[in-house]
Amino acid sequence: MKVNEFSNSSLKYMSCGLVLMLSIASYSYREYNLADTSLFEKVAMEIFSPIQGGTQKMKFHLSSFWDNYVNIVNTSKENEVLKAKVDDLSGQLFDMNQLIKENVRLKQLLEFGVEQSSKKILAQVIGWDTSKGFNVFRINKGTNQGINENDSVITSGGLVGFIYRASFGYADVLTILDTNNKIDVLNSRTRVYGILEGTGSENLIMKYVLKKSDIEIGDEVITAGLGKIYPKGIKVGEIIKVENDASNLTQYIEVLPSVDFSKLEEVVVLVKEDVDKEDPVESEGN
Repeated sequence: MKVNEFSNSSLKYMSCGLVLMLSIASYSYREYNLADTSLFEKVAMEIFSPIQGGTQKMKFHLSSFWDNYVNIVNTSKENEVLKAKVDDLSGQLFDMNQLIKENVRLKQLLEFGVEQSSKKILAQVIGWDTSKGFNVFRINKGTNQGINENDSVITSGGLVGFIYRASFGYADVLTILDTNNKIDVLNSRTRVYGILEGTGSENLIMKYVLKKSDIEIGDEVITAGLGKIYPKGIKVGEIIKVENDASNLTQYIEVLPSVDFSKLEEVVVLVKEDVDKEDPVESEGN
């Protein structure tokens, strides 16, 4: 019994070992067959691998192109936004510069007007009368602000003219360039007297100055204050030409205005005091 039992057990173990060895060999054979590459597969690999590689490169380039395109579009939009901001800031800077220039002009006007004892009203030029040959302009102040006809008009540069017509909110100024404007003037250096007249152009003529009078090119001409319109001592211009005429007793004198009328933007009106008020002392005497 024992010998038979031992033989059966040995046979059983040998059978199990044999089956296991056959299974391992079979698995190894199958793995070998899976790894083995056929001729058709080799040919296919040689044909399609370059195409696959080219497709991959094309995909990469297309992806790079799209990324670059998106970046360019975004950059363009950002540039447009930045350009709009720059334009806006440039506009603000221009406005600020204009305000600074205007403040400088107004400060010069006010400092110049301090020398005059009359009441001073600042006004802006809003238009020129072309029918008068640009010798008349309109300002944005009138009788409502206390301006009246025959009030003098000046700038920091000197004499401009006088108010010859006024309404409630506006007034017209006849400049010294107009032929109807005549001004009593003095040579500030020699105190020689003359009458300055407009010619309708940029220069003025100083009349009634005798040949023997001391007049030189470069002399300054100021208001004499003899008339009822212009106060004394306001600069009018500079003598630029002096000629003697043998057939005349006077000199021919040209004067260049000290005011640049082509750049006139603001003016100061010198308002006259009310001369119609009764003198209190005389009223008491009556």
